[in-house]
Amino acid sequence: QVQLVESGGGLVQAGGSLRLSCAADGRTFSSYAMGWFRQAPGKEREFVGSISWSGGSTYYADSVKGRFTISRDNARNAVYLQMNNLKPEDTAVYYCAARPGDHYRDSAAQYNYWGQGTQVTVSS
Repeated sequence: QVQLVESGGGLVQAGGSLRLSCAADGRTFSSYAMGWFRQAPGKEREFVGSISWSGGSTYYADSVKGRFTISRDNARNAVYLQMNNLKPEDTAVYYCAARPGDHYRDSAAQYNYWGQGTQVTVSS
């Protein structure tokens, strides 16, 4: 079992940056691949990116590639989402999620554990 808590969301102007954090409670955190998803009002939950259990490999949605970076610190049981050059269309609630196994999964249904989400709002 892994409990996840996101933080770091807020209001930022277009072109700005935010760094989201996801803290995990669980001694087996380092054995899980981690993903970030987002959900805008009236839309489906959307894959943002993911990172392998070791942190050595990442996988991103085309919409954020080159602007967002995922990293993790297994010693701190944490995963991060650095978001640069933010756009109004990035506005959403952002969730971190965990799954055993590989990280090349972009479907929310393939992740077992979820945080409560943190709101990111990008103004134009």
